[in-house]
Amino acid sequence: MKTLKNTMIMSVLVAGSALAGTVNFDDNKVCEAPAGWTATKTGKGQAKWAVVADETAPSKPNVLKQSGEATYPICLKNDTSLKDGFVEVKLKPISGKEDQAGGVVWRAKDSNNYYIARANALEDNVTIYHTIKGKRTEKKRTDMKVASGEWHTLRVDFSGNHFTVAFDGKKAIEWDDETFTEAGMVGVWTKADSVTLFDDFSYGSN
Repeated sequence: MKTLKNTMIMSVLVAGSALAGTVNFDDNKVCEAPAGWTATKTGKGQAKWAVVADETAPSKPNVLKQSGEATYPICLKNDTSLKDGFVEVKLKPISGKEDQAGGVVWRAKDSNNYYIARANALEDNVTIYHTIKGKRTEKKRTDMKVASGEWHTLRVDFSGNHFTVAFDGKKAIEWDDETFTEAGMVGVWTKADSVTLFDDFSYGSN
């Protein structure tokens, strides 16, 4: 009986581990989009997602860099399917005349339908949106200092219709919505001409 119980516990742990992970991009080939991700965009333009070496990386040596120009560059982790859980990333806005933004995506059906929370160094704010059929709609924002050229941590916890966004460990936004209720992919996002670095992408289910 004890053996059976231990086996059941191990099965639960194994199943649970498949729903969580951390990606630091150090095992990916440099100058290429990360394997197992869909590196694309919402809207027009040409996104450019590539793993590069960066000496300032929170976990050296590599980071994920977006340096193209598109309406909304987006990079989705293909093997994720989360309904309730969290997604977190460390991001560093580098440059951009129109925007210096970085964000996290959750419950994504595809590159045109998802939730997104982002931090913007040009505007010094954190904002939450939903994107439906490629159209992004702002829902709530909070003014917070987002320094360009520095690493920050952006996290979203989502359960049912309730979402909590935290920036650098401080609660930024709480919002309720029922646009996307099913499990979906998680990923990262930028806007326009933002050149942004990402590292230590983590996610998990409740």
